[in-house]
Amino acid sequence: MPRGYLSFVLHAHLPFVRHPEYAHFLEENWLFEAISETYLPLLRRFFALKEEGIPFRITLSVSPTLASMLNDELLQKRYVGHLEKQLELASKELLRTRDDEQFRPVVRMYKELLDQNYQDFTVLYKNNILRGIRELEKSGHIELITTAATHAFLPLFEEYPEAVEAQIHTAVINHGRLFGTAPKGFWLPECGYYPGVERIIKQYNLNYSIASPHGILFSDTKSPYGIYAPMECRNGLPLFGRDIPSSRAVWSEEEGYPGDFAYREFYRDIGFDLPMDYIRPYIHDDDIRVYTGFKYYAITGKTDKKRPYDPGVAAAKAQDHAENFLYNRVKQADKLSRFMDRPPVIVCPYDAELFGHWWFEGPQWLESLIRLMAESGDGLEMLTPSDYLEVYPDNPRGEPTFSSWGNKGYAEVWIDGSNDWIYRHVHKAIERMKDLVKRYPAESGLKLRVLNQAAREVLLSQASDWPFIIKTGTTIPYAEKRIKEHLYNFNRIYDNLCRNTVDTEWVTGIEKKNNVFPDIDYRIFKENG
Repeated sequence: MPRGYLSFVLHAHLPFVRHPEYAHFLEENWLFEAISETYLPLLRRFFALKEEGIPFRITLSVSPTLASMLNDELLQKRYVGHLEKQLELASKELLRTRDDEQFRPVVRMYKELLDQNYQDFTVLYKNNILRGIRELEKSGHIELITTAATHAFLPLFEEYPEAVEAQIHTAVINHGRLFGTAPKGFWLPECGYYPGVERIIKQYNLNYSIASPHGILFSDTKSPYGIYAPMECRNGLPLFGRDIPSSRAVWSEEEGYPGDFAYREFYRDIGFDLPMDYIRPYIHDDDIRVYTGFKYYAITGKTDKKRPYDPGVAAAKAQDHAENFLYNRVKQADKLSRFMDRPPVIVCPYDAELFGHWWFEGPQWLESLIRLMAESGDGLEMLTPSDYLEVYPDNPRGEPTFSSWGNKGYAEVWIDGSNDWIYRHVHKAIERMKDLVKRYPAESGLKLRVLNQAAREVLLSQASDWPFIIKTGTTIPYAEKRIKEHLYNFNRIYDNLCRNTVDTEWVTGIEKKNNVFPDIDYRIFKENG
């Protein structure tokens, strides 16, 4: 019997951003940066481990919006163009730093990474990295789960179970279309749990979910295992609790590994440092300076006088931190085992984009950790929640409480004085969508297309990303524009249907732009009961 289990859950999500009406659109860079800095580097390291026969099991949640964008030919083509621009910049930077002994090795590193990204994306994956994810799932190294269709913060829609069911139903259908398999579990967006959501999750044959620790610890019954074994909701759906110490080690700005002074500084980028005449072709139109991905300094500390980044020093530090993480988890498992009649399961859920994008050395750290676990013989076993449930199908039952992993543990990130105006409009759209289903229960042809687009717009208006951005104060105008745009689209459709008219040209335009969930059925908003 192992000393304990370690369950890594990486949640990969980005909001649906697709603007075919523009040649270039700034916020599409969110996807391109994540592909270059997170998804491709993680896949490379996972396949390297697989080819060497080093065992590992990782749970990966790929949100329906992200999966849809990765599968989109327009965005794939634009990503290739983005890479070509970056390769051009890398060549210019090699020339500019040819006599600079400090920075030229870092530039060379970026050039090699970009060359590898271009080769992997265009040749190995034929422009679609879902191929690599599917292959790792097929080989048993990755367990795929899904999340709500547009990553809605579900507790704020508790009064509208039809909307919650629409989010989950659409997600499961979309997952099956893109991956060819059924998702094993369900990632609650932002770990946002409310009592009763498990009934909807369970009816779609989703085998488990992940919750914040206080949601389980404050449940109506006390589990003898705390968060180190899942708690089954009353209907039998297991909820696994996020481990606090392992989360703090990776997430915390004050205590976590990513803040180490040896690692690469995220915010110091040549897009802001170099003269406009030089950098203009590689930033956004209208001379808006943006991150280029070329970052030459280490974190160093809270100072403007940053040290040059040294990849060798950072690599050694990532190895040290992997050893430290494993050492602490072994100690943690040993201590917990004294109070349990089974090995504890330490659940480590993280946003996937932390690894590589925000923490440049994150993929290297994760690979080092997996290698250490395979080599050390310390008694910790890597598994997925499904693996655990096969070994331990019987777990304590109770009703967890409303919770999230947001600041202070509840809902204030997604609803406060800055963004609470959103919900009366989104809730009204849900009510109107339910009304449309009543009035048009079995449509076909053009009216079916229009009603399906109405359902898409309602789902897109519920995305948790936009209130989060408004709350945190980043790109607020774009977030507000997106919410208002989806609500406008829906209400225009609603008003047209009330007048029994359809603006076919306009509807075709928004279908082409917001083309997510092609097999949606508007009747998913049918009122319960």
